[in-house]
Parts: sequence; C-alpha cells; structure tokens
Amino acid sequence: MTAIETLLAGLIDYAGLFPPAALDMPAAVRNYLDYRSSRHAFALGRFIVGIARLDEFRAAAGDSLSRIPISFIATTSLPEIESAFHCGLAIESLEIRCAEPLTICRIAERTLTRVETYFEIPVQSGCSDAVDAIASVGARAKLRMGGLVHDAFPPPDHVVEWLQLAADRRLAFKATAGLHHPIRSRHPFTYAADGPCGLMHGFVNFFCAAAFVLSGDKVRALEVLAEEDPSAFRIGRDALAWRSHDWTTDRVRTIRQEFFKSYGSCSFVEPLQDLEALGWL
Repeated sequence: MTAIETLLAGLIDYAGLFPPAALDMPAAVRNYLDYRSSRHAFALGRFIVGIARLDEFRAAAGDSLSRIPISFIATTSLPEIESAFHCGLAIESLEIRCAEPLTICRIAERTLTRVETYFEIPVQSGCSDAVDAIASVGARAKLRMGGLVHDAFPPPDHVVEWLQLAADRRLAFKATAGLHHPIRSRHPFTYAADGPCGLMHGFVNFFCAAAFVLSGDKVRALEVLAEEDPSAFRIGRDALAWRSHDWTTDRVRTIRQEFFKSYGSCSFVEPLQDLEALGWL
C-alpha cells in the first residue's frame, strides 16, 4: 500500500445521519452501500448510528445488514447498552460521551469483552482523570474536533494537550466532527446557503500532529496543526511529509494501528474529493 492508502485505510466512519448532513435513514444506508462498492471503499470505516435508531437501521438495511459494520452511539445507561448487544447486528464498536471515571470503569467492565469502546471526553484541561480511567480499563478515547458553530472547533493548543494526555498513556482514540477536509482551511460549518463559515481542522494536519506528539515534539505538533498551506505537505508512494519532516509508510501504518484509529464524518465524499484536487489520491 502507498502512504496515502495506508493513511486512509478504514479511516472515515460514515456519520451521514448526523448534522450537518442529517440524512434520513434510507438515504444514509444507501450511501454507505454505494461507498462500499466504490473505488475508494478501502477508506470507509463503520456506519455510525444512535442506539435509539437501531430498529430503524435494521429495516432500512434489509438484506444488506451483514455488509454494514456499525458503531453505535449510546448513553451511559447499561440496560440500554445491553439491549443493543442482543439485536443481532454487526456491532463493532460503542461510543459514549462520558468523562466520569467511575462510570467509565463500570461501563467498560460490561462492554470491552464484546466491542471496542470509545469514551468521548472534553478537549479542555482537567480531563486527565477521565483519560487515566479509560487507559486503566483498556478502552479508547474520542475527541470532538468541530461542530456547527465556531466555538465547537477546539484551538490547536488544546488539541495538542489532549493528544499529549493520550500519548503519555499510549491510549488509542478516534476523532469526530470538523474533519471534512485534509488541510486546515476556511469552509462553511453547515450546508445552509447562509450558514456560518470559519477555519476547520484538516485531517492530514491532525494525523501529522498526532505523529509529532508521539515522538515528543509538541512544538512541531502545534505548528503543523495550524498549517494552512497545502504545498507544505507532500504525500508520495513511500512517505507522508510536512516541510522537512517525513513519516514512512510503515510509520504511518503504526500510528494508525496504535494511536489514531479513525474519525467520524457526515460526508465520505468531501474528504476524498479534496485529496483528488490536491493530486494526492
């Protein structure tokens, strides 16, 4: 595999049900199945669905249920989570917003033997206890990188501090929201014609920042996360590079396998179109 194929392998979890796309269930399922048959299918991860809509998902998927690995979003209700495990779906992971250490441990005790379990914790300082709890039980973390308004996008220094907490504990994680584009740039936050616009983090920037943090270079991590010049990046067959720094395909693979697992996006098409426009895909 080339460097870009290694970076993209299973990277994008499809969240078409969620804003700003907010598609109905039949449309989102149809899109996912189309992507599974496309030439970029190697980049497609799981289908993300809220736990309250699992029955609706089953009806929309029909005979294609076995072709759609899912990650379900749940609350901290254990009975609710338990019920999902008996629904006969191809559940591969669970995502819960929770930063309370005792609750994290209680849920992980019941879920980790069944699926990968991700706990979404805030970017702001003060979440180290939650990170410790996630690491102690062998679960994974989840980082929100954007949303529908400017304030939903965490500043680069907060992101780097969060990544450092995870790296210190060798804690694997996924990201969600705000990473529709490979390079940090200005875009509309929604698909509304008169919606707000602003700077959005790039998923290539984000990967490079994670790589720098793992190597102990927070200064470069902050710089690359804020980089807005596409020409500062190079993606060849055997390496991904930013300015004078590069990561071999093997190193990219290791970081993907052990640290930055995936990210959720309500668009599978936008990230790939941008990469094609840059000549990287």
